[in-house]
Order: sequence, then C-alpha cells, then structure tokens
Amino acid sequence: MTSLAPSIDLRRSGDRSLTEIDWLDSKHSFSFGQHYDVENTHFGLLLVSNDDIVAPGKGFSTHPHKDMEIVTWVLRGDLEHQDSMGHAGEIYPDLAQRMTAGTGILHSEINNRQEADVRFVQMWVVPDESRLDPGYQQVEVGTAMAKGGLVPIASGREKDASILIRQKHATLWAGRLKPSERVTVPTAPFVHVYVAEGDIELEGAGELHSGDAARVSYHAGLSLTAKSEGAEVLIWEMHAELG
Repeated sequence: MTSLAPSIDLRRSGDRSLTEIDWLDSKHSFSFGQHYDVENTHFGLLLVSNDDIVAPGKGFSTHPHKDMEIVTWVLRGDLEHQDSMGHAGEIYPDLAQRMTAGTGILHSEINNRQEADVRFVQMWVVPDESRLDPGYQQVEVGTAMAKGGLVPIASGREKDASILIRQKHATLWAGRLKPSERVTVPTAPFVHVYVAEGDIELEGAGELHSGDAARVSYHAGLSLTAKSEGAEVLIWEMHAELG
C-alpha cells in the first residue's frame, strides 16, 4: 500500500543504468531492456524515461510497440520518425510529439544527419485502456516555451495542452527557464521532475543537475528555481499509479 506521507526521492544522473553501444548512449531512469530492477519498474504512471544520444546516420530501425502512450522530446539535433500508419517527418527541439501504440504500431527513429548527434528524452506512460486505435500527433511549441514558465506539453486532463495523450490522470510539463526564474511544481500524488539541461534548485531537495531526477510524492506547491543558463525541466504530474 502506498504511503501518503510527503516524500522526495532523489535519483542522481550517475546512478541510472546505461546502455552504451557504438551508436547509442542511453540512460534509463527505470528498468529497461536488460536492465531490470524489481524495485525500479515505474513511478506513478511513468514506465520509461530514457535520455538517448544517437550517433550521426544511426538509429532505431523498425520495431513494434503496443498499448503505450509514447512522448518524445528532442533536446538537440533532428530525429526522423516513420511508422506503419504512414506518418513520416523530422522531430526537433520545440516540437511536441506523441505516438499512441494502441493495438500495435511499427516505427523507426533515425538520426539522418551525418555530422551531429541527436539527443532526446523518450517517455512512456500507460494509457487509460488497452487496445486503442494507434495514433500520432505533433505540434510546434516554441512560442509557448519562449514565454518561460511551465508549458503543458502532453496531457489527458489539461484542455490547453499542446498534444493529447490517452491518459486522463497525467500531464507532461516542460520549462526552459532563465537564471533565477522560479516556478511552482504541479501538485499531485506523484510528480516526476527530470532535469534535462542545466542546474535547478528544488525546495526540500536542494540542487539538481543535468540528468538528475526527483520523485515527489504528496507534496503541494514546491518551488523550483533555475540556477544556470538554459535550465530545462520535464515534469510529469500524475494523479494515479499503476496497480
């Protein structure tokens, strides 16, 4: 049974499991692939948060997914997406992208640049129900991100979110913060704060740096302050957890 006592569980960048091959540097916040830890399979509704760097001309060839909402957030470079529903195009910084795997979908993700890596965070949450129709959505969010603060990128509960996910209990917020800019962390039973770039200070936890995460449970109104230029955070607000 989940405790209702407020807590903050810090997970440092260097403690993540790592998949490292000739074309891929992938750091996993949760159990993934061969890296299985029965004590670290998910948090709230979030099952995967992988921070991937893919070498020029390389990538993930066509592979299947099923019954998952997959959100991809590119930090630098360009990632070419193609799937079995006929969607094809480049994913790049300030483009919010979601793929509903549903009853089953095949897709590939390739870095077609020959001179530069691509770095992106890919996140998976469970949908409200299984066997949904597969789907795809992408929306430009650069204007909203430039205004500062936290922007609702993907949600099944926030009507102003950029893209829809089929999970009514979850919202992904993104913020690209100026030095000393302060925001309030969303209040929910489960909040996953991931520092994608730069340095921040989280009330009750101290300083976090690029690649660090905080798993916040049952806290209300915590402040988060940017401590460096170009601080970028990805925050999952979740009002349910896996049973």
